[in-house]
Amino acid sequence: MRIVDMHCDTLIEGWRKPERSFYDGETSINLKLLKEHDSLVQFFAMYLSRQEMETMDAYDILKGIYAYYQTQMELHKDKIRPVYSVEDIKKNQEAGLLSSLLTVEDGVFLDGKIQRLQEAYDMGIRLITLTWNFENSLGFPCRDDHEEHMRGLKPFGIEVVEKMNELGMIIDVSHLSEGGFYDVAKYSKKPFVASHSCARALCNHRRNLTDDQLKTLGNAGGVVGINFERSFLKEGSEHATFDQIIQHLEYMKDKAGIDAIGFGSDFDGIEDNGEVVNYGGFDQLIERLEGHFTYDEIDKITHLNALRVMKDVFGK
Repeated sequence: MRIVDMHCDTLIEGWRKPERSFYDGETSINLKLLKEHDSLVQFFAMYLSRQEMETMDAYDILKGIYAYYQTQMELHKDKIRPVYSVEDIKKNQEAGLLSSLLTVEDGVFLDGKIQRLQEAYDMGIRLITLTWNFENSLGFPCRDDHEEHMRGLKPFGIEVVEKMNELGMIIDVSHLSEGGFYDVAKYSKKPFVASHSCARALCNHRRNLTDDQLKTLGNAGGVVGINFERSFLKEGSEHATFDQIIQHLEYMKDKAGIDAIGFGSDFDGIEDNGEVVNYGGFDQLIERLEGHFTYDEIDKITHLNALRVMKDVFGK
């Protein structure tokens, strides 16, 4: 049990189709795949989709997905347990149980109400992706237009960053504007992450991080989780390949440092998993990493870097 994957969208797929098995259903991540392929911690994102927001409030969507999550954790408590600290992860590992860390993709649910952050913490949420692809009360998303891309956090966004530090919640800058990224780097006193992003120099996509962003994140003690989305790995790519993923990991190691890279698959949130196929593809990926990284470096990529950030942010 040694893989920490910092992002997937499996929960919304289950919430939309609750008849689908959380244990062995036809999603890229399920409990059977996690157990068979060395999962230590899976970050499960509650993705707040604009599709549902056409008829529902973002906070109601959050509560709906959360209810589904609670049901699945209770139903499968003999296989997986929620975790709130690194100590919880160790206890689960010793008991032969998988670990789930609950996150939110898009701070839109906060809606300018700081008290909702405490509510989220009390629900067990330990990471929030500040924005998705739309403006919200915290800030702005990444954009192709340079002027828009350089917009920073709103005053409420800065307040949220400081409160997340205080509570012990991981700040995730994936999807955030570059200006917002540098505001997080400025105002956060704890490490932050880009849970599912890649390197801009290798693939010029607005969601990817520049060399300076990678260096800044590394200097802050953070981690970037490699995203398996083909359009983030190589422009015009028909599907993701192991070689493309490894190329980004090597590049990000060079720019951010070996202590700043990890996994953020984005499984069940991307249309085509390419050569990786599903969570089971981690076996072949890690085997291929052996030709490019030392065993100690692979341990950092697979789990140690992410665990360090959790401990630094959670305080335990």
